[in-house]
Amino acid sequence: MVSFWRRYLHDFEIALESIRGNKLKSFLTALGIIFGVAAVISMLAIGSGAQREILEQMKQVGVNNILVKVVSQPEGEAQEEEGKSATKRYSPGLNSRDIAAMRAAIPSLRYITPMVTYEGTLQSVYGRLAGTVVGTAPDYFALYHLSCTAGRLFSTHQAERGELVCVIGQEVRAKLFGQHAPVGGRLKFAGLWFTVIGVLEDAGAAEGGSAEELGPVASRAAIFVPLETLERRYLSRMLRKPATEGEVGMLRAHFAAPLDRLVVQVTDTRYLENTAKVMERLLARLHAGVQDYAVIIPEKLLQQQQRTSSIFNWVLGAIAGISLLVGGIGIMNIMFASVMERIKEIGTRLAIGAKRADIVAQFLWEAILISLSGGVVGIGVGVALSYLITHFAGIETIVSPLSVLISFGVSVGVGLIFGLAPARRAARRSPIESLRYE
Repeated sequence: MVSFWRRYLHDFEIALESIRGNKLKSFLTALGIIFGVAAVISMLAIGSGAQREILEQMKQVGVNNILVKVVSQPEGEAQEEEGKSATKRYSPGLNSRDIAAMRAAIPSLRYITPMVTYEGTLQSVYGRLAGTVVGTAPDYFALYHLSCTAGRLFSTHQAERGELVCVIGQEVRAKLFGQHAPVGGRLKFAGLWFTVIGVLEDAGAAEGGSAEELGPVASRAAIFVPLETLERRYLSRMLRKPATEGEVGMLRAHFAAPLDRLVVQVTDTRYLENTAKVMERLLARLHAGVQDYAVIIPEKLLQQQQRTSSIFNWVLGAIAGISLLVGGIGIMNIMFASVMERIKEIGTRLAIGAKRADIVAQFLWEAILISLSGGVVGIGVGVALSYLITHFAGIETIVSPLSVLISFGVSVGVGLIFGLAPARRAARRSPIESLRYE
């Protein structure tokens, strides 16, 4: 047994010495493996990052939620039927009547939260900020699991009374209050002063993309006020002031169709699709058949996005795998050339007592060592490339231990598989013919 291990250890030493004697050729041979492993790691890292981002978005939008959004519709759109003249249909838009009808008709609802958003200028005694004003109900915070780091959220009682109170985001707190305590301070928006009663924690919602479109409003630069306050205070102001008066006039468009969206949460995920179908039929009747709304199940959209991402990841992995295949073919090609260059060396070893298994082991060790070293370098290049993609392209990447192990294992397998044919060819040569070879 000892002589067996010594014999093959000697074959390993010969292979290592051959690689050291041809460093440039060995490096060029390993380049295909290096780039292939780096491509596999970086592509899998991009795929893992995309998957985690989708999962985070699912958490943000809520797995039991249904979203009803306002869709732009030409006013009094003509609906034509065969053999009849065009008739006009009127829809009042999303409003409180829709909410009441849904509560009465759908028993599986946990929350139904109305929302109105408006971009405007927020002002305190310490400065100004372009931000977002969100009119909503207290259920909004429970629906998206939002809480305060200071103060408290506005209550149902305050919302019903239309009190001039607001809850602000972290960016509003930092830019409009600085080192001053925000709770108890006042903010002005479109002519009215709101009292700050709470500061929202930073929910970390992604800005842009599906998370913001389908989930909670990015709260850092937003203030949240009771929807009743917006409706009562600004509607009464618009009756007294001209519509051309700045931001107050611009609010008229919002309150012509009071709600921008409804967020509905069902008690169980299995009710999602059936509830959405009932809501579509109910809204179609309430809106006189005018499609000025869209009923969306965010989880379904994100699941479809996840499936698309998985297919894309498989495609990227296949492309990266082709790089490894090309690298393996390069190793086989160089090893075949190496056999032809070292025919006399092979003949000499066979003539002085080396077995055919020793020749196979020697050339197989060379191929494995080249692919092994290429795999190690490729792992480093792949990790660095993933970091650069995140840093410069802004694409989240996650290098998992599994992707490293797979890439490393494949690189060793490539050396073993593609090095076997040249090694066996070298071992089959006749010692006498090898020594005579010129």
